[in-house]
Amino acid sequence: MTAAPASATTAPAAGPDDPAQPWLTSPVPGLWAVRVSLYAERARELEGLLDGDERARLQGIRRAGDRDQYRVAHVALRQLLGDRLGRDPAQVRFFREACPGCGAPHGRPAVSDAPLHFSLSHAGDAVLVAFADSPVGVDVEQRPAPELAAQVASEMAEVLHPAERAELSALPAGERPAAVARCWSRKEAYLKGVGIGLGGNPALTYVGTGATPSAPPGWTVADVPAFPDYVAARAVRTGRLGSVS
Repeated sequence: MTAAPASATTAPAAGPDDPAQPWLTSPVPGLWAVRVSLYAERARELEGLLDGDERARLQGIRRAGDRDQYRVAHVALRQLLGDRLGRDPAQVRFFREACPGCGAPHGRPAVSDAPLHFSLSHAGDAVLVAFADSPVGVDVEQRPAPELAAQVASEMAEVLHPAERAELSALPAGERPAAVARCWSRKEAYLKGVGIGLGGNPALTYVGTGATPSAPPGWTVADVPAFPDYVAARAVRTGRLGSVS
């Protein structure tokens, strides 16, 4: 188990089912989750850690709940990076790596002068941060309500691999919400790890909808712990990149 850094929160880290604590203690090394609703007030106090670009983007977000989500995500990321790098969180400087698809500087986010790979995701009340020694992508998703699962699967049809669409169609209706969410979290995690995001064609990547993920060549993909009613996945590069175009 890992514990929240002392600079991150005054509350102890907790398990995913403890509703009283903002930080999830994960059995997966290098993985952190934060509840937005429980850390929003503290994140407002620490907003000064954000740089000018982050604050400008924050102010451009209209909905208060979305601002809280963004603020918690980026404050938590800076705290965790500062703790790992031994730096003042406010002094962490980011840049974008080259996109593997076009070469433009909008690929994976990275830290200047630090050989540390990280990935950030947020959805609803959950923020997820992953660290690794090689390129990594992470994604967290809310499980769609059962009555919305068919609609979500239909809307996602164009971005799912043909085999994934067939798997969903074969599932009982009650199993589809979780399958849809975990498939998309795996796919997003992989594409973020590659650095191309949705700029590639997600339908070409097969990660599966079942209990055991499939991984493109050169990567590991795993489902990871998340808060109740959420699913999450992490992808870590282990070798040569697979096709993402």
